[in-house]
Formats: sequence, C-alpha cells, structure tokens
Amino acid sequence: MKIVSHNEELLRDALPRIPQSSSRSSLSSHNKLIRFEDISAAAFKIQCGVQKTPCMYSRLSKQYGMDIYLKKEFLQYTGSVKERGVLYLLTSLPQDQQRKGVIVALDSNFSMAVAYHASELRIPVFVIMSTSTSPARVKMCREYGAMVISYGTTAKDSQTHARRLAQENGYLYLEEEDSALYLSGLGTVGLEVYEQVPKLDAVIFPAGGHCGLLAGSAAALKHLNPHISVIGVESESFPVLQQSLKAGHPTEDQACSNHHFYGDVSGLCFGSNSLQLTGKLVDKVVAVREEDILISILRLLEYERATVDAEGAIGLAALVAGKLPELKGKRVAVVICSGNLELHLLQQCVARGLTLDNRVCRFSLVLSDCPGDISKLLEILAREEARVLDLKQERAFVTSELFTVEVTCTVETRDKIHTAQLRNALLERYPTAAWTER
Repeated sequence: MKIVSHNEELLRDALPRIPQSSSRSSLSSHNKLIRFEDISAAAFKIQCGVQKTPCMYSRLSKQYGMDIYLKKEFLQYTGSVKERGVLYLLTSLPQDQQRKGVIVALDSNFSMAVAYHASELRIPVFVIMSTSTSPARVKMCREYGAMVISYGTTAKDSQTHARRLAQENGYLYLEEEDSALYLSGLGTVGLEVYEQVPKLDAVIFPAGGHCGLLAGSAAALKHLNPHISVIGVESESFPVLQQSLKAGHPTEDQACSNHHFYGDVSGLCFGSNSLQLTGKLVDKVVAVREEDILISILRLLEYERATVDAEGAIGLAALVAGKLPELKGKRVAVVICSGNLELHLLQQCVARGLTLDNRVCRFSLVLSDCPGDISKLLEILAREEARVLDLKQERAFVTSELFTVEVTCTVETRDKIHTAQLRNALLERYPTAAWTER
C-alpha cells in the first residue's frame, strides 16, 4: 500500500459514497467523506468526556530492539477505546432523539461504552443481552446506568428484539458501524499519539473486522505526517481484513469465533468506508497466531502491570512474533485499545502463556518406590533452581516393573535456556524421563 503525500486529496478520494443497508441505524445519513477537520472537531467535542490516555515509553523496548511507546487506551472508564467514537456519536444526535433514547444489543465494548456515556448524557439507554451473557458483564452494564434486558439464547435473537423495540418505541438502534461520526471519534487516537510522541516512525493498531480505529487514526496520522507507517494487526485464525482488502469489499462468508476471548478481533467486516480508508492509507496489515497474542498478554502484565484482552494485546503481538523486522531501531507507538478480560479467562491466559513462553514445563519419570528417591529428584530440581509447582505420584497403574512409582512434576523456570538446562540435567540422571510437549 503506497503512502501518498497529497493529504487532503487522499482523504477525499478514500471514501466514495456507499449506499447503506436499511438494517443499520439511522446514522447512515452521516456517512459522508471523512476529513481531518472532522477528526479535529471530534477531539474538541469529546475532550471533557474521555481520558487523554498516556503514551508511555515501555520497558519492553530493549527486549525487542526498538523504542516502543504504549498508548494506554484501556485506561478509559469502560476499559476501551470505543468510548471516543461512541461519545461523539451520542453528542451529535438531535435533541429529540436524545430524549427518546437509544438501544443496543450484544455484550461488546461498544455496548458498554454506549451504556456509560448515554447515562452520563442523561439519554435513556437500553441494552439487550442474550441469556448466555456472563452475570459479571450484565452487572457491570447496569452499574454504568443502562436498563439491561436479557432476551434470547443467541446474539441474533438479541439484535432482532432490540430492532423491534426501537421500531415500537422510537428508540434509535445503534450498532457499531463506520459512519463518519464514529470514525472521527476513533481517529482522535491518532491525533493524540502524534502530539505525545515526537519523531514517530510507525504506529501499530489492532485490525480485524472492526477496523474503525485503524481507519480513523490512519486518516489523522497521514494528514499530519504521510511518512509515518500505519500498520494493522489481526489474528491468523480470522484474517477478516486481509480477505476483505483482497476481495475489494467486505466479505460475508468469514470464519469467526463466538469465544469471548477474541472479542472484536474475530468480528465480521462491518463497513465499506473503513475498508476503503484502510486500503488507501494503511501501509501494512499483518496476522499473528493465538500463541503470540497470549505471550503479548503475559508481557504486558509483567512489564507494564497492564491487564488487557486479545484486542488490546494484538498490536504488541506483531512485535513479539517478529512480524515487523523493518521497525528495528525505530520509534514505534502501539495502541493498547482494550482491557476487558474476564477473570476466569485471565487465569487461563496466564497459565497458557507461561507454558508457551517455556517457563512452565512438565515431565514424568519412573522411580523405584524406595525411601529417598523422590528427595534425590527434588535435590536436582533445587540445584537447577527450578520451582516445583505440582508433583503427583502414581503407584497402582504403573505399567513398568513392580514396586515403582511414576512421578509427574510441573515446574517453573526462568526462560527457554533455563528449561533446556534443566532438561539436560534430568536426562543425565534419568534417561527415560518423558517431557510433555506444549
């Protein structure tokens, strides 16, 4: 994707008028050309309603050989960058519509942002969630001030019910789309990053189907400095944006996951406007593995004390995976856009991340069932400075000779090199030791 230096012309040409589906909200009338002035106006209008989040130098810089600055959008009140676009949308509604209220469906960062900011603006807000939504998310949405209604067992049921209520009661049905208002609000991230980090070489954003943050911020950054590289990152399992760019239109037959871990990373491509902006202004889109996202979550938790979800960690995952070697020695900003990882998923992500990072390993071996044999094993582990997390003994179902015990041990190590040293030490003493592959 070529960088064009004619900034205003580039923004005008990026978005031809595209007819909108009737199933979208009434905001389709606002799908005009996005201009830099629109983003500037959005920044002025929402400045008192959202946080100007820090963009801080990261301790991860030395590890990956570049100056990394993290734009911490997960520090917004609802833990998501979506607040920027949502607040600009809501403040731009006609007063009569603000009095009637708005309605949204689904358990998403967008819905949470609507619930909070509509309540703050004293706009009646209703959120329709399926009965399978976690109680913690329902409680949080109610605490933001929304009227939450549980309906249906699937997301489609909730959306259908929300549209029906909107039609019957005069509410405005909102869903995440690429209207100029929403994109302009999200594009304010690009403005702030440019102000906060001088002499930037590149900015990395999450991509996926919901690429409004990438598209809107690219419009701002390319206007201010067309030489800044704008890079999007999505999941290898759901290369929604790459498929849509290749096809030249939002593809509908895309694989997606209903698992809450992925969030908007696996969502369908929701608009031609965002897609065309991305095709014109974004320099590169790369895909990363789920393993890279998990290690990225682990790195942010350890080095930045930041608890983020897959959408928030996916930008850094491109650096973790070595997908952007051209950025070595350069000044790079990474947008950490979301921190809404549920507690039960956090535990799983950390445990799996440590295993993938070669810092938790498991092995099994057969010892004679004599006093002192297990203590000798523990002595080796202590000498090698490995921390024992779990040790299990099996006597009844051992298939080798009688009076032996099968020991399965889970240990924590410092890194991959330490794990290899431990493995060599154990194999030297116990040649039949078997390691569980990750």
